Amino acid sequence: MIVSVIAHVGTKISAIAIPWFVLSSTGSVAVTGLVAACELGPYVVVKALGGPLVDRIGQRRVSLVADLGSAVIIGAIPLLHLAGLLPLPLLLGLVAVAGALRGPGDNAKETSVPLVAEAARVELERVTGLFGAIERGSGLVAPAIAAGMIMIFGPPGAVGVTALCFAVSAVIVAVGLPRWFDADRVEPATRVGYLGELREGLRFLLRDRLLTLLVFMITATNLLDIAKAQVLLPVWARDGGHGVGAIGLLLTCQAVCSTASSLLAGWLGARLPRRLTFFVAFLISGPTPFLVLGLGWPVWSVAIGYGVAGFASGFLNPMLGAIFFERVPRRLLGRVGGLSDAIAWAGMPFGGLVAAGLITLAGLPAALLLLGGCYLVVTVIPGLLSRGLFERPAAPASPETPPEPHPDGATPR
Repeated sequence: MIVSVIAHVGTKISAIAIPWFVLSSTGSVAVTGLVAACELGPYVVVKALGGPLVDRIGQRRVSLVADLGSAVIIGAIPLLHLAGLLPLPLLLGLVAVAGALRGPGDNAKETSVPLVAEAARVELERVTGLFGAIERGSGLVAPAIAAGMIMIFGPPGAVGVTALCFAVSAVIVAVGLPRWFDADRVEPATRVGYLGELREGLRFLLRDRLLTLLVFMITATNLLDIAKAQVLLPVWARDGGHGVGAIGLLLTCQAVCSTASSLLAGWLGARLPRRLTFFVAFLISGPTPFLVLGLGWPVWSVAIGYGVAGFASGFLNPMLGAIFFERVPRRLLGRVGGLSDAIAWAGMPFGGLVAAGLITLAGLPAALLLLGGCYLVVTVIPGLLSRGLFERPAAPASPETPPEPHPDGATPR
């Protein structure tokens, strides 16, 4: 858990510190965007293609190597800058390598959840709830830490803090995580080649109808969330005369409430009814921010709406994460997890374009209400198409035992 806290905080700090460092040192918005793209592109690609590596050598080893590599690469950026040896091509190459390292590293940490639950002998949904709270809590504290580091040490120093976070995470992984985390790797006798293992993960994902529905639902919601965050919310703040302070207020309310409900969901664990939780949480968390922005309510009421939506959203990740880990065999976690995340991120680069196009065609209020309606539709579809989504397995199958067919044709863990 400590590893996840430090790694998430470091990642969130880097998302602020590196763009600010680039913008302050070059003065170019275009270069800043180019640097961000050079980091995100390799991250998604290597996360998708690196799944067999995680399954072969284990979550502990991959996380350790990725964190060490990230510490070295990111730490080199401020050092080279201070030495006057950081031309733009080298900077782009360094952030691309950093993104490529974070892909499998994040995959390894995310797919270690069932291992943690097994080691602690607690319900899977309790662990996924705690991990969700860590992710949301890091998004709450990291911006303040990043801003403080930038003010105290300057942009290069803040990037150095990011490198330090990854170094500390690597030390904790090396010392604190048990070596049996790497015991369930793919044995040489069962290997079918790297590409064959990658295809095996893709076939499993596409064969499981419920997982496929969930992945493409999350792809759509990620696109809509990015459209809101990158374009719709800033335009609302500018056109309404609310300023950037209003954006900070709304996101803080959302993050605080979401962190609290993630902890609550982890505590309640399997006692939450999945079907009811799915529909109610998505009904409230998805369309509500779009609705309160589109109706032109005052800032204080919009902040309440964001808080309510954040509280509802905190119940979703623990449940969705538990469903994923229940259905995916241990030996396929890295492959299926990496491919699922890469697909879920695939639509994010287009979110801003969709929002900008709708604002141009129909105006901001209409764009907000239309996308809020789309959010409702895409989140209801998986629940309506199959009730199997809400079933809890009686007992998980062991990694060596072929799982029994699921009643609706899927293959649970």
